[in-house]
Amino acid sequence: MTEAKKQDDDDITMHDPVAEAAPDPAPEPVDEVDVEEDLGDVIERLTNERDEMRDRFMRALADAENARKRGERDRREAEQYGGAKLSRDLLPVFDNMKRALETVADEQKEVAGALIEGVELTMKELVNIFKKHGIEPVSPEIGDKFDPQLHQAMFEAPVPGTKAGDVIQVMADGFILHDRLLRPAQVGVSSTPAEG
Repeated sequence: MTEAKKQDDDDITMHDPVAEAAPDPAPEPVDEVDVEEDLGDVIERLTNERDEMRDRFMRALADAENARKRGERDRREAEQYGGAKLSRDLLPVFDNMKRALETVADEQKEVAGALIEGVELTMKELVNIFKKHGIEPVSPEIGDKFDPQLHQAMFEAPVPGTKAGDVIQVMADGFILHDRLLRPAQVGVSSTPAEG
């Protein structure tokens, strides 16, 4: 093969007419205003989504915190006041033991001293258990002012030497469980009109 022919063959391979015939696709002209509007819409949409998600997150966080506090409060109340029904059911036992001890005469103490001492010790133990569980007696004295938050008036009677609203008799002690009234003290109240 001659040198000129070889040169022509190289030229053909180097200059591919098909590749040269297809021009590179020219980039389409971009309208800068459309891009800015599209980006603005996208940014606004993403900002709104972010704000909505932040709002949902904050609400979920607040709900979780409220549920935790509510659960803690319920647990505390159950711990403190869960035995209120049992406590109320034991109050008549206290009342009966107290009445029994108040009616014991001196001659009965001589005859059944050990039995009465046993009842007194049982009463003392019951009072200690009450205190251990936050149950405190409400024991008004005769002459105290009637307190409707702690006392229940069982009757009214005019009694000379008293003022209206004075406690004139205590029928049963009341009891408080921590800061809640289990049972009001049952009292009689003076209805003596004020002297005028």
